[in-house]
Amino acid sequence: QVQFVESGGGLVQPGGSLRLSCAASGIIFKLYNMAWYRQTPPGKQRELVAVVTSRGSTDLVDSVQGRFTIYRDNDKNTVYLQMNSLKPEDTAVYYCNVPGGLANGYWGQGTQVTVSS
Repeated sequence: QVQFVESGGGLVQPGGSLRLSCAASGIIFKLYNMAWYRQTPPGKQRELVAVVTSRGSTDLVDSVQGRFTIYRDNDKNTVYLQMNSLKPEDTAVYYCNVPGGLANGYWGQGTQVTVSS
């Protein structure tokens, strides 16, 4: 079955950096577009933050343009989100998934990012 395992979150001061990782299994990873979402507070609709296509093209939401980078390593079945110049409003639980989410509604456990002084 499909599994996404997110990691790399933590507590960071404003202006700091984090790199999130998402290890995927149960899919032919290299064939899929992948995305990072974030959610705050719990239960609110997840916000699409960044997408990387199977060919490596990327797109990011305006609020993170110039600060975040999404990329993938198909050999490791992993997608990354490099986050720089973090702001308190970036505080959220971050999830990876295919764009639009899986048809079965599966989401991983996410990784908490807290930006605070």
